[in-house]
Amino acid sequence: MPARRVAVVGGGISGLAAAHRLRTLLGDSAEITVLEQRPHLGGVLQTVDLAGAPFDVGAEAFLVRRPEMPALLDEIGLSASLTHPTGATATIRAGGRTVGLPRGTLMGVPGRDAELDGVLSDAGLASVAAEPDRPLSWEPGGDAALGGMLRERFGPEVVDRIADPLLGGVYAGRVDTLGLRATVPALADALDAGASSLTEAASAGMTTSGQRAGTLAAGPARGAAASQPAAPGPVFGAVRGGYRAVIGALVAASSATVRTGAPVRELQRRAAGWRLVLGPVPAHEVLDVDAVVLAVPAPALRRLLEPAVPAGAAAAGRVELASSAVVGLAYRAADVAGMPGTSGCLVAADEPLSVKGVTHASTKWAHLGQDGLVRIRASIGRFGEEASLQIDDAELVARTRADLRVLDGIEAEPVAVHVRRWGGGLPQYGVGHGRLVAALEDAVASQPGLAVAGAMLHGVGVPACVGTARAAAERLVSALAPTG
Repeated sequence: MPARRVAVVGGGISGLAAAHRLRTLLGDSAEITVLEQRPHLGGVLQTVDLAGAPFDVGAEAFLVRRPEMPALLDEIGLSASLTHPTGATATIRAGGRTVGLPRGTLMGVPGRDAELDGVLSDAGLASVAAEPDRPLSWEPGGDAALGGMLRERFGPEVVDRIADPLLGGVYAGRVDTLGLRATVPALADALDAGASSLTEAASAGMTTSGQRAGTLAAGPARGAAASQPAAPGPVFGAVRGGYRAVIGALVAASSATVRTGAPVRELQRRAAGWRLVLGPVPAHEVLDVDAVVLAVPAPALRRLLEPAVPAGAAAAGRVELASSAVVGLAYRAADVAGMPGTSGCLVAADEPLSVKGVTHASTKWAHLGQDGLVRIRASIGRFGEEASLQIDDAELVARTRADLRVLDGIEAEPVAVHVRRWGGGLPQYGVGHGRLVAALEDAVASQPGLAVAGAMLHGVGVPACVGTARAAAERLVSALAPTG
């Protein structure tokens, strides 16, 4: 195959995984250029030094029951850095009490053996018990707003106290705006197969997906896919040294030319290949390539596709984004001796607290507590609640500390604090998201030498992003291969 020139727009995990796969498939002669408009790589994967230890303030973990990340770590020489959570269990704050995360639910949807005592009121428990006997109307292949369907079938407490905090940890969204089919596909599959109630559908979905609410991480793990085959062993994984180790290894393995601070303003179709227009208008430059992978958030994708692929741009323009913030805090162990020995706590939507979840990071991940310090991360902000983030960092930390007094009894001053805001950090998977993505991918596939990847497609978790990246690279290489 002759030497090829490929551009990857976007330096997050999707873009860098695509560049790595392109290098593997195209060989050393290919010219691969990664263009990132921000001054740093990694996208929503960011590792900072919190009191002297690498600490992730974006995505925290990933599902190891999906194959993409273990395979990628093996390819880039980081398999030995893979680690798993301790046996500490998670809790939930609901009804003014902190209790164990309920078992027997599928992403917060109660199955027939759900253990909901302590989370729901007597009235809420009665509503759940009555659901299997109520007639259910479902059109196979259909979709619905998950929150509305759960409220109608189970009542408001299941939504506000269980489903919303669980799914809010994954999508930074509200369950009322999330689509059932995109976020809990195992539930939709069971309904399509004829389940007579949501209770029965959740039970069937748990059998096929192997997921239980009790295994989910507290806080915005962003590594959770909605449905995966059951597998033995740990559910979640992380990398010692943080995600920056993954980003650095991908850059090295891809041998790509990486340009940060390089915004791409335009994507133009050429007779053979594509032209990228970079930089400011008065001093722009062009880059001509054979193929392009677009691994950027939905708004940037819409803008770049609009002239050449208007149907794809229209689809991307329908994806909404949620903003959030992560506050990392470190304490001396003696100052927080009374803190619960749990992995963390999810917070019900109807609780009078600012945080939506707290992870006791050094309890959950043994490597984060080896120096004797206790590290905690708290997440704040959901879709439609951007106003809650329009305060300065000092106030954000003050509100977090006030909530930690309630949840963990922590009064002490932290020895280190880090605030990371994620404006538009996570795409929202609304009703009909699958059809929207299909329209986008079909429109892009009609353009030779063009592919898309990223969190807005087939899952917001890191493994799903890596999967879309590899698929995009493989499609481009197949199209570039000589015929005849």
